Amino acid sequence: MESAAKTPKSLTLPWTTRITLWLLDIGLNLIMRKDGTVNRGLLKLVPLTPPSSEPINGVKTYDVVVDPTRKLWFRVFVPTQYTVEDLPVMVFCHGSGYIVASADTQLYDDFCRKFARELHVIVVSVDYRLAPEHRHPAQHEDGLDVLKFLDVEENRSKWLPGNANISKCFIAGDSAGGNMAHHVAVRASQFNFQQLQVQYILTLFETSPRSSVAKERMVVGLVSIQPFFGGEERIGSEIRLNGTAPVLTLKQTDWFWNAFLPLGEPYNRDHPVVNVSGRYAVDISKIDLPPTIVVVAGFDILRDWQIRYYEWLKKSGKEVNLVDYPNMFHGFNLLPELSESDQLILEVKDFIHNVLNKVFTALIRILKQMTLSVPLL
Repeated sequence: MESAAKTPKSLTLPWTTRITLWLLDIGLNLIMRKDGTVNRGLLKLVPLTPPSSEPINGVKTYDVVVDPTRKLWFRVFVPTQYTVEDLPVMVFCHGSGYIVASADTQLYDDFCRKFARELHVIVVSVDYRLAPEHRHPAQHEDGLDVLKFLDVEENRSKWLPGNANISKCFIAGDSAGGNMAHHVAVRASQFNFQQLQVQYILTLFETSPRSSVAKERMVVGLVSIQPFFGGEERIGSEIRLNGTAPVLTLKQTDWFWNAFLPLGEPYNRDHPVVNVSGRYAVDISKIDLPPTIVVVAGFDILRDWQIRYYEWLKKSGKEVNLVDYPNMFHGFNLLPELSESDQLILEVKDFIHNVLNKVFTALIRILKQMTLSVPLL
């Protein structure tokens, strides 16, 4: 879908979903203290899922420690029905405003398990440091360091299953994780990885039908689900939906940003880590960002920031698709009772297939060109 759909006047949801969202909103407000700290004691009531060597819903899991000194680890989700297939790796960054949740939070364990099973991928769910105890750039450094960890042959062979193809590496995230996934992908594009890369073929038929260039690309695709972006300016969807959308208010998002950003100048909501496409935006036109899918929803107060992100990627010459769910809200992907959460899985599955198919087609094309250029003996 390449254009935003028209948002209905009112949101239609099952009453059970409305109750769930109401309880989540109450819980979120209870943990956000007025002094800018998080009530971590109350978070102990949030259900967690331990790793399981026995498959649950067709997926087994285990945890891997990257750096015990900062408690950086990730959970691996392995779909057991595809043991002999060559599976892509999806590095996933969870959401929740950079202040709560973890790779073993039940909501995210269930979601990543579904991703692994339905998308036929090995999911690596990053458990990064949280704000305000650890402010930016700690989270983005943790994400990049997980990629660096997987780039080491010894780590990769020890901790990933044998059917994991690291050269087919995607990065994904929802909400704050969507913000994180973008910034980690930007950082990764400027790092010289050794193993975690693919020879990505770009055929330049515009200038010469017989010319081509091979370029190393570390991440082959970016899945950005309702990414958490913002700015000092209050824009359309924030004004229109504040207080009426079932998830997120301006008071909450401002609190998140205040907890996440370092104190003092130049850190405000117009910093490029927040306002990614604003006047201080990083010039990405010459950065080799991978194809991207951006998911938005009609009743998400962040909607217009996310559409600006999509338009900025497109204007910067990047390959990007927009998928709009006009009757959904922020975080709908985590609620399996909604049919739209299943539709999202299908959209991401198609995106992965199309990205990998383009890489394969380009490789075949260049191999044919190389064959034709070899003189016969």
